[in-house]
Amino acid sequence: MRAVVQRVSSAAVSVEGAVVGQIDGPGLVVLLGVTHGDTDADAATLAAKIFGLRILEGELSCSDTGAPLLVISQFTLYADTRKGRRPSWSAAAPRQHSEPLVERFVAALRAQGATVESGRFGAMMQVRLTNDGPMTILVES
Repeated sequence: MRAVVQRVSSAAVSVEGAVVGQIDGPGLVVLLGVTHGDTDADAATLAAKIFGLRILEGELSCSDTGAPLLVISQFTLYADTRKGRRPSWSAAAPRQHSEPLVERFVAALRAQGATVESGRFGAMMQVRLTNDGPMTILVES
């Protein structure tokens, strides 16, 4: 699994003009990609890692502060751009494998006490965020 984690002061995700997930105040936006070999253990490990990342103000984490997370599935994180001008998506896991793992990732965050909002899997989404810092990091399982 691969995640782009952004520290934000606010964020929202919309589908067809309707907000489906939103966080206010300091928190994290997690863009989450799944590849073929990823497992439930990867989802749990990555969730714990991100929930405990000390990247909020004062070197605190979401687990320290109760800051919310907005999780958005993003298969494009596994784009291969080494050849030509059109990305290959072959490293991204198909929906039947990736959707349950995204759900398990969110469930693992909630099991640790996190406040989590999410986008809608497979939908064309519009993401609005205010990156705080800016702080953007890549985390992989």
